[in-house]
Amino acid sequence: MSERSQRLARGLIWVVPALWSSNYVIGRLASGVIGPNQLALGRWALALLIMLPFVAPALRRNADAVRQEWRRSLLLGSLGMYVCGAWVYLGAQTTTATNIALIYAVSPVAIAVAGVKMLQERMSKAQRVAVGSAVAGVLWVIAQGDPAHLLAVRFSVGDAWIVGATLAWIAYSVLLKHWPSRLDPAARLALVIAGGLVVLLPFALLEWWTQPQQPFTPAALGLVVLAALLPGVLSYTAYSYLQRELGASRTALMLYLAPIYGALNAWLFLGEVPQSYHAIGAALILPSIWLATRR
Repeated sequence: MSERSQRLARGLIWVVPALWSSNYVIGRLASGVIGPNQLALGRWALALLIMLPFVAPALRRNADAVRQEWRRSLLLGSLGMYVCGAWVYLGAQTTTATNIALIYAVSPVAIAVAGVKMLQERMSKAQRVAVGSAVAGVLWVIAQGDPAHLLAVRFSVGDAWIVGATLAWIAYSVLLKHWPSRLDPAARLALVIAGGLVVLLPFALLEWWTQPQQPFTPAALGLVVLAALLPGVLSYTAYSYLQRELGASRTALMLYLAPIYGALNAWLFLGEVPQSYHAIGAALILPSIWLATRR
């Protein structure tokens, strides 16, 4: 990895969680406006349309790679676009942000372990300490500075959707690195999105057919556009690049930034002033990310 690529990757690892955290806001706003499967389908269909003019030449030049990788792209699309898309929106309808954060806090550890075991990625003692510190920071934010809050958490049916999405994200992250591609990150993402749309389409049609039909309002269109751009094209392209440059285990650590960005979003968009426990959590998480991703 060149010095320039390293600097870019280490910068992106602070940006991508901010893009991802917008997806939870979008999911909450979508309730009663557009169905979860329809939102996921619109999100990724628009994302693919945005990307095609830029990646079509690369896909044509590497037609052999497309033919060889389409089965893997179908599975990756099922995990990353269908399960990690529609299921998150489904779960957000009946569970709390605290529960979602608590469940997702498991994924970076699982990805790091899988990266070490399956991908032969190495983690130094300093990086292991960083993981422990980041976990402590996340739990401190979720507990709002009082460990008793963790014992008071109650799980609902919606949490089952989030558990499924978390497991799918772990598999997606490991397989994305385990299966090398001849395509560049953007072209590969477009192929994976196409696979996800194949899986999403029947579920979106079934949802449209069986659920009370909601008019496609400007609000629904706005949510689709935001979802396609922020937690869609921009974040997934950057994530693929980070996976290639930093590896699965170190890239996964940026998920620990989600509670910090969530607090900032609540402050900016909902008027909820950050509390002291956010500052303590940030003091544990932010240096850990720096320590784990440095050379």
